[in-house]
Amino acid sequence: MFVDSARIFVRSGRGGAGAVSFRREKYVPKGGPDGGDGGRGGNVYVVARHTLRTLLSFKYKRRFEAQNGTPGMGALKSGPAGKDCFIYVPIGTQIFIDGNSEPVADLVEHKQKFLVAKGGQGGRGNARFKSATNQAPRRADRGGDNEEKWLNLELKLLADVGLVGMPNAGKSTLLAALTRAKPKIAAYPFTTLSPNLGVVEGERHRSFVIADIPGLIEGAHSGSGLGDEFLKHVERTRVILHLVDLSDETSTPLQRLKLIENELFMYNPKLMEKPRVILGTKIDITENSDKEEELRSFCVDRGDSYLRISAAAHKGLNPLFKTVWSYFRDDQ
Repeated sequence: MFVDSARIFVRSGRGGAGAVSFRREKYVPKGGPDGGDGGRGGNVYVVARHTLRTLLSFKYKRRFEAQNGTPGMGALKSGPAGKDCFIYVPIGTQIFIDGNSEPVADLVEHKQKFLVAKGGQGGRGNARFKSATNQAPRRADRGGDNEEKWLNLELKLLADVGLVGMPNAGKSTLLAALTRAKPKIAAYPFTTLSPNLGVVEGERHRSFVIADIPGLIEGAHSGSGLGDEFLKHVERTRVILHLVDLSDETSTPLQRLKLIENELFMYNPKLMEKPRVILGTKIDITENSDKEEELRSFCVDRGDSYLRISAAAHKGLNPLFKTVWSYFRDDQ
């Protein structure tokens, strides 16, 4: 199950109280103050790990608490600090304070961590308060308060290339043809119910990550067909491959292209500023037509690349491969 959002509760540890204590030894009837400091409360961190893929674990555990600091002791012994709490998430996770629309952190690297709840400071023991005018202080600090809050976690996949299009346009077949990924493939719409990732390997150990985004429908930007949950994964991609099924006779290829592009624009206008390649798919089961020529001319006139492919028959994949690689030349 692919889970890309979660709501969790976090609580840091309270600081341990400082001790009020006096040195008591044989032959030292009036020893001075020796109360130690309390330990600090544990912090709560969110940490990114490359081995994780979804936020599914938070469906079963939603509360995370660090340990309280231990109170100070006599003989100037400080209490141990409370243990920190580490919450592990996939790379690409954004952290939101509940009720806020802007993320406080965006974890995009392995082992990157962010402090979400700071532990309370340990209280000072009475030994800290000894002075020339107060040789036997009976004062000590209570431990510092902890923090607690609800957080919203949202996962946006990190991929170089995003595959978009209507259901059954051939996105999963193309992902399987270009990579070693094994998405579920069938000849009916909505086979893909969650994003799939694959790695395309090239020469000289070069590679790029490609994401198969589940099929989009009209109204996707406002949530139809869970489209708003899928579209957020397109935001991080650098190049969009827009697949248009040339064998679908329910509407023209150009109409389907414009429908999906409108959904991208309505969700986030910046998506339409990304480089994109338009792919006419399933050429193995369809002939050239005036309707396809209409699509091709529209794309060429506005400066987009247009390619004809059949992922199932492995036709047109080499030109596609070269076109996509051209967008990453500066990275090599």
